[in-house]
Amino acid sequence: MNTDYWAALTDSEREQWGFVPRQTIGSLCFGMDRHDAVTTMAGHGFTAEQNEIERWNRDRSQWRVQFHQAEADRWKRPAVKCYFVEDVGLTCTLVDGLRGPQVTYEGIRLIGRVPSELSREMEAYAIEHDAGIRFSPGGDMFVDGFEIELGTQRAGDGVVTWALFFNTGGIAGTSWDIAPKEVWHHW
Repeated sequence: MNTDYWAALTDSEREQWGFVPRQTIGSLCFGMDRHDAVTTMAGHGFTAEQNEIERWNRDRSQWRVQFHQAEADRWKRPAVKCYFVEDVGLTCTLVDGLRGPQVTYEGIRLIGRVPSELSREMEAYAIEHDAGIRFSPGGDMFVDGFEIELGTQRAGDGVVTWALFFNTGGIAGTSWDIAPKEVWHHW
């Protein structure tokens, strides 16, 4: 059995990204056009696969762009999936826990982590900064102000964290309803 599919990159093998909630993730800016995102990611060695997906509100096209770290990785999981809405731009970015860049926010590494270790760091941050803590029905922790959704995915016989970064407020009167349904199925 080939277990390469579940092999996680080490932090030294990952591109290192920062995150500013509702503004940027790595070199990507929320609201940027998908063509600009493809060009930006190509400058960092990523290849892109673009697919139009269901239309939002029947009026606007939506696109999913999957980024792989190298052409040789095209058979593996995409490192990053970005979602775009016509005339709005980038709204959601999913970073894979196995292949994706390491994203750091407030000094906390978010991607490819053992979930309990990440939760301890996030809880310590929340206590130190008097930020609210919430939990999903599945037990995943959310810290107010982080503006991300965390989850876990299989890494061999263990699990590691992935993250969804979003700014879906670009269309008047909407929030999460602008995110494609497939975002909620993650990986």
